[in-house]
Amino acid sequence: MSRAIKHLLIGGLIIMSLGTPAAADEAGAKLTIVNPPELGDPSPNGYSTAVVVPAGARVAYVSGQGGQDGTGALSPDFAVQVEQAYANLRTAIEALGARPDQVAKLTVYVVDHDMGKLEVLTRNVKAMFGEALPAQTLVPVPRLAIDPMLFEVEAVVVLD
Repeated sequence: MSRAIKHLLIGGLIIMSLGTPAAADEAGAKLTIVNPPELGDPSPNGYSTAVVVPAGARVAYVSGQGGQDGTGALSPDFAVQVEQAYANLRTAIEALGARPDQVAKLTVYVVDHDMGKLEVLTRNVKAMFGEALPAQTLVPVPRLAIDPMLFEVEAVVVLD
């Protein structure tokens, strides 16, 4: 099956799932993780294929969080920036009165991405989200808003 068809099937699965409010109501305020076995298990890579948001849920969008510490300083080390960015994301989520298991979707931006960076990304996302892995997209980019910035993560959070 071609990659394009798989993506269309995933999109259809998400739309069909969102179109069944009875299933979402049964789950209450919890997110429903969908990992079709035909697509393989994405959890070793730190994400879920799709996440269904309960009907009527309020949704918050968290702007991209970079690896700046409380003083605005950025380490030149990719792993340090990723760890700090997830700490910053946790702070933003908690400021909403939410928990990591309420994050439905992440988008991460990686400067000069290569396969060696995946281990750092996976370790950090699993540390924050455990088994409740959100849907996630990684976007390789040539640069971010601030030149020494190497990583940024934004989130969609479902509020209770």
